[in-house]
Amino acid sequence: MGSFDPVFLAVVLGGLALIPLFVVAATAFLKISTVLLLVRNALGVQQIPPNLAIYGVAMILALFVMSPTLSAMSDSLKTGSRSDDLQTWVARGQEAGEPLRAFLNKFARPDQKKLFFETAKRMLPEKDRAGLSDTDFVILLPAFVTSELTAAFEIGFLLYLPFVIIDLLVSNILLALGMMMVSPMTISLPLKLLLFVSIDGWSRLLHGLVLGYV
Repeated sequence: MGSFDPVFLAVVLGGLALIPLFVVAATAFLKISTVLLLVRNALGVQQIPPNLAIYGVAMILALFVMSPTLSAMSDSLKTGSRSDDLQTWVARGQEAGEPLRAFLNKFARPDQKKLFFETAKRMLPEKDRAGLSDTDFVILLPAFVTSELTAAFEIGFLLYLPFVIIDLLVSNILLALGMMMVSPMTISLPLKLLLFVSIDGWSRLLHGLVLGYV
């Protein structure tokens, strides 16, 4: 049995530890999960669906969206062998990162890339500024995360509006009828659920989130 390079093993273990961070920060998971949580809050239901279910749905959709990128990354690593040295694997890892770079660059907003690029030029030492580009991961990752969060809250705001209107209408009607002791949520929650189900809300929402990455 061949011996493993301890440095290579340490790099692999460190990479595995960063997988959760990669899933949250460099995939569609962040925006999808945020939008689903905002929709649940807009409906006014308490922990239904539970967080585990929401994160599971977000993970499935994120894998669906990221499947072409992950497939291209996997193809770059298939030619590797356990006997390769660390430098060979590092070079192959850089090659495998190019599909991810293209994905992040496509969905990071230009204004965010420009902002982080200009900030990095002021923060980094002089020797690191010369080769800095707005397509480097150090620029793309924060730009992508900021863009995804901004888009998620924009979608959440639009989804909140009809539910807020229902809450206001129910509250005013109960107030006009003198039924101050009745919780508006008791009336508005079934109405919001009826509205959401009648327009096939989950299908439209999930389809729209996926199509946003086409």
